[in-house]
Amino acid sequence: MNQALIVVDAQNEFSSTGLRPVPNHASALAAILEHVASARAERRPIAWVQHHNRPTESRAFVPDSWGAAFSPGLGPQPGYGPEAIFQKDVYGAFTDTGLEDWLRVNRVRSVLMVGFYTHMCLSTSAREALVRGFEVFVDPNATGARDLEDETLGRQTADEVRRSALLHLKNMGVAVAVGANLVSGSAIDQLA
Repeated sequence: MNQALIVVDAQNEFSSTGLRPVPNHASALAAILEHVASARAERRPIAWVQHHNRPTESRAFVPDSWGAAFSPGLGPQPGYGPEAIFQKDVYGAFTDTGLEDWLRVNRVRSVLMVGFYTHMCLSTSAREALVRGFEVFVDPNATGARDLEDETLGRQTADEVRRSALLHLKNMGVAVAVGANLVSGSAIDQLA
């Protein structure tokens, strides 16, 4: 079975100096780089998903800005398997991007998703992949979220948000994978 790596929004805006900082950005980025190296060594397809905000939205992810650029060391490179950029201005990587067609042309049936935010674009993209019949894996160490707070609903730390989003995805059929090892649903609670 041909598996593609889908790197969702691994952009500068999520770094510590970006407008949408993720607390575990450095460690998640290191895990993403490992997955990229592995996919390239195996000549597997890599889909690079890049988010751009619409002109009426916030000043984050402005096209051609530092914040919208891929994080250092990321982005397509020639000489490996097929790699392509898919730009979006919504949460889902499959919405009006051509990603599904590209995966089908490359005979992909399984995807490993990594990137940011776990609770927004990665989660939405994983759900879109599931309903399109792809087998979906997510490495929890290669993704991150941010703190959330609401006057009525309370507060969750970034790690709690990430774990909660992963639990929801696991319940829908996404396999949670760390490296080459699948993790049981109960093991998600023990992730740092």
